[in-house]
Amino acid sequence: MVHWRQMDTALPRALAETSSEERRPLVYRHSLTVRVTHWLSALALVVLVMSGLQIFNAAPYLDASDKSDPHHRVLEFTARSLPGGATEGVTILFGHALRTTHLLGYTDDGQGGETNRAFPGWLTLPGYQALADGRRWHFFFAWIFTLCGAIYIIVGLLRRDLQELVLRRSDLPKLWPMQAYYLRLRSDPPSHGKYNPLQKLAYTLIIFVFAPLVVISGLALSPGIDAIAGPLTTAFGGRQFARLWHFVFMLALLGFFAVHLALVTSTGVINNMRSMILGTYRLGKHDGVGP
Repeated sequence: MVHWRQMDTALPRALAETSSEERRPLVYRHSLTVRVTHWLSALALVVLVMSGLQIFNAAPYLDASDKSDPHHRVLEFTARSLPGGATEGVTILFGHALRTTHLLGYTDDGQGGETNRAFPGWLTLPGYQALADGRRWHFFFAWIFTLCGAIYIIVGLLRRDLQELVLRRSDLPKLWPMQAYYLRLRSDPPSHGKYNPLQKLAYTLIIFVFAPLVVISGLALSPGIDAIAGPLTTAFGGRQFARLWHFVFMLALLGFFAVHLALVTSTGVINNMRSMILGTYRLGKHDGVGP
């Protein structure tokens, strides 16, 4: 049973915590350029994945070879007939077969039925099988993704904002303490500025490693680029190997995207969304403003 005296003390405490939240400074965190390129890049990434899966459906396998070679097959989505006339979808990873009917291999054809198809229609762009249309979507938004990245880096260098995002040597000892804080193994995070050390590590890898490699490996897949810059394709081990690398780098981007969404959700959706829409951010208890 709750006594009135306990309620009398609990209410002022709650009000004090609320007022403490409101007193935390509201800072201008993201410029218009950052916000626009962020949302355009997010849109481009979604379209690139969906149209990329549409393109992948035309050759639903990945080979660790300079050319198509079943003996060096890493991943394959296929369908096989069963006794009685039924069909099942199969995903083969490093020679190990998994039944994935209705999800991968034999799935939604984008037109109300099912067929032999690696990825379902609801996950590709367009939904129905159309390689030429998928390529148009993919190439157009690949340029948007690339231009957004270039603009972000150039403006970040000119405004000196990029230095706050890059992992520094002084951040290395703080990586595990920051992870321990996320895992609830310690009550407070290590001191940091606008971005914590784990954010800096993730953004540094994405901006300067994985995103450029996705673009470059994608260029290596283009027959036109292969014709005028053959050494680029050769550097990736050939066009089939370039497909494999392109797929792996895409998975790295999607992994970052998933973690990013999880952290946005867990650290305050309203505050984080406001910062990426209006640019303003209310500092938390442990947030800093500088490098």
